[in-house]
Amino acid sequence: MQKKYAKELMQFIDKSPSVYHVVENAARTLEAAGFTRLQLSDPFNLKPAGKYFVTANGSALIAWQMSKGQKSLGFKLIGTHSDSPCLRIKPNPELTVQNHYLKLNTEIYGGAILSTWFDRPLSAAGRVIVRTDNPLAPKELLISLKDAPLIIPNLAIHMNREVNEGYKIERQKDMLPLLAIINEKFEQKGFLTNLLAEQLSIDPDSILDFDLYLYDTQPGSFCGLSEEFFSTGKIDNLGMAYASLDALIAQDKPLDYVKAACIFDNEEVGSGTMQGAGSPFFADTLKRITIAQCSPEEPWFEIFQQQLSRSFLISADQAHALHPNYPEKNDITNFPVVNGGPVVKIAAAMSYASDGISAGIFKDLCKRAGVPCQNFVNRSDIKGGSTIGPITAKNLRIKIVDIGNPILSMHSIRELGGTADQEFITKVFHQYYKE
Repeated sequence: MQKKYAKELMQFIDKSPSVYHVVENAARTLEAAGFTRLQLSDPFNLKPAGKYFVTANGSALIAWQMSKGQKSLGFKLIGTHSDSPCLRIKPNPELTVQNHYLKLNTEIYGGAILSTWFDRPLSAAGRVIVRTDNPLAPKELLISLKDAPLIIPNLAIHMNREVNEGYKIERQKDMLPLLAIINEKFEQKGFLTNLLAEQLSIDPDSILDFDLYLYDTQPGSFCGLSEEFFSTGKIDNLGMAYASLDALIAQDKPLDYVKAACIFDNEEVGSGTMQGAGSPFFADTLKRITIAQCSPEEPWFEIFQQQLSRSFLISADQAHALHPNYPEKNDITNFPVVNGGPVVKIAAAMSYASDGISAGIFKDLCKRAGVPCQNFVNRSDIKGGSTIGPITAKNLRIKIVDIGNPILSMHSIRELGGTADQEFITKVFHQYYKE
């Protein structure tokens, strides 16, 4: 079994503990492959076959290669997201207990399976905002706290006899990680700020704010008798984001289309931010690409609409695999299995953007790539989730298919993917960008 793609993905996830690290590591990979970083505040001077990328908020990224001719027929797009459910550290987070323990105040980001966060070595990562001479342009410094200083200890079963009978986790009480034991020299107020300043070698007074999120420090690993599974955090959705970048970088022969990999933030909380798929960031970037292809006297908006009519977006997230302990939770005739190939996600309520045409296009791509393909439809009596596909459809008139790899333990601190599936989806993306 080909383990290369799953191994590379786990390595990328291990070194990307926050969305800001995801985008920075992606940017470094793109620059090493010859892509030019553009700033949204600068003009887009784009050349045929040129390779470029832009970022938004340090947590979203759009990378693309221009068409071989002056004007493209349209766009070949893959849309993914950088964020995953987790715990976010609140401002003024320090809490003391009996003048002995120090813990941190947190809130839940996205739909996390909270029970999976207990009794694990944790750390915090994100960005620290530092004062500069320009009050409208502070500096952003990435950070990951050293080692694994945090843990959320379970209450012993002797004190919580109902823990195995459906205990309800209280978010404001149970999900507060332990950080330290207080000693005589301890200063409660500003403890975390001082810790950040120490690790970054900066003055604590220069720190204006921070965006910090907890993460599991244990590295990803293969499992299963033949290592047919891999276990790590954030497969949803770095599994798709990494595969899209891999394909875009490798398939560098320019086409008649603009090829783009788009990694958005905040999908897990609705995408309604300036760096989310529901923001103008996506559409505006595509418009600027079209404008760069046109002369001043040409009707760029008309050309843009024509390009959209010939374009296609693969909204690539993850899908729910048939669970070995809960097979009744899947649809009775559409139940994707791990290592059975990528999944086309379909919903009559259009919570997925797939229809017969877009699904058929993707299935043909899989066939051309020599990859199996499956379907996912929710049980008719169970409401499912949604993706960036329908959100994008509100802003762009474009054909969209919602797809994903079948995984288990979705939204757990550690998810379970199929080793073969990571290879399958990467091959499909390569095929998409190749012809």
